[in-house]
Amino acid sequence: MADNKLDSLFSRLGRFPDVEAANLQAWDATDTLLLDTARDMLAAGLLPPDGRLAIVGDRYGALTLGALALGGPNPDADGPGLVNGPVRVHQDLITGERALRNNAGKLGVDGGFEQLPLGAGLLSGATVVLLQLPRSLAELEEIADAVARHAAPDVVLLAGGRVKHMSLGMNAVLERHFSEVQPQRARQKSRILLARIPRPATGAPPFPVTEVNAELGLTVCARGAVFAGTGLDIGTRFLLDFLPQMPPARHAIDLGCGTGILAAMYARSNPGSRVTATDQSAAAVDSARATAQANSLADQITVLQDDAMASLPAAGADLILLNPPFHVGAAVHAGAGIKLIEAAGRVLAPGGELWTVFNSHLHYRPALERLIGPTREIGRNPKFTVTASTRKSAEV
Repeated sequence: MADNKLDSLFSRLGRFPDVEAANLQAWDATDTLLLDTARDMLAAGLLPPDGRLAIVGDRYGALTLGALALGGPNPDADGPGLVNGPVRVHQDLITGERALRNNAGKLGVDGGFEQLPLGAGLLSGATVVLLQLPRSLAELEEIADAVARHAAPDVVLLAGGRVKHMSLGMNAVLERHFSEVQPQRARQKSRILLARIPRPATGAPPFPVTEVNAELGLTVCARGAVFAGTGLDIGTRFLLDFLPQMPPARHAIDLGCGTGILAAMYARSNPGSRVTATDQSAAAVDSARATAQANSLADQITVLQDDAMASLPAAGADLILLNPPFHVGAAVHAGAGIKLIEAAGRVLAPGGELWTVFNSHLHYRPALERLIGPTREIGRNPKFTVTASTRKSAEV
């Protein structure tokens, strides 16, 4: 009956406000496997029946809402209760946080969960942690350290992922923080790593990491979940080649800021400009804020967690810098980039410019012409293209 309940629940979940498409769904087999495993271990007496549940990496709410359906304060829940008190959940992306709330409303779930940053508030006293494994080993390192550092001594961490995205490096990361790590049998191309007996935490948490980039003369700070860590990804490096050609702006925006390298470099080159660094990732926002502070640019750079600049006013920016993603989760999909380009069209003032670097094979230029305005190629190398698009006036 529980499987039917999950199937029915998952079929009603959406990804909004994230990109939605026929080949993208709001749950996967790992969500089901994690919930089934936790339920079965609880029924077998392998988990405390009155324990506290924390969830990390719940992409669109499937784990949180599934846990509540299977064992929350719900009179129809089957078997022993999986949930004792509110489910505490951490989602790095603001789109995931909003999708969970949207899906809860769609299902008529009023409360029962708390959305919290990664840290003691999320994990203190937790006896069961469900984790959708991240792709990055650095992000897993930060999560595993936090669980071992803050959760209950008898915590059981169930870390699940798609087999094709898992590596032995994940086992090694968990083994640094837990005395027992046991890979479980795969099902429907997903697998769980069970970790228990946390090792005593020594020293300060390993993140954020700080490193001086000698090439840029910039101190870069990064949390584990940030793309490229403290490094300089090759798309951003190519866009920075054209920094001297970018116009001075009263208000410039680094859209999808990551660690804030573009924001910091532009601000340093244009001390009269006000710069906003914005990203949907909490880890990126923390990193960009730390980068601005480390380079004495905090008074010039405002850092904002947002979904495609939704909270920024229309026609309020003179310049936007964009290195758009070309993946949505594990799928290659241009939809995330198109969403950001559309947002730039709203936020740019007439005559303002969007400077974009993108993998040339994605052919963003027609969308830039349509959604922003006249677009010129600034530079191209074997992999990337840099363009500048001028926002046409509302009358055009």
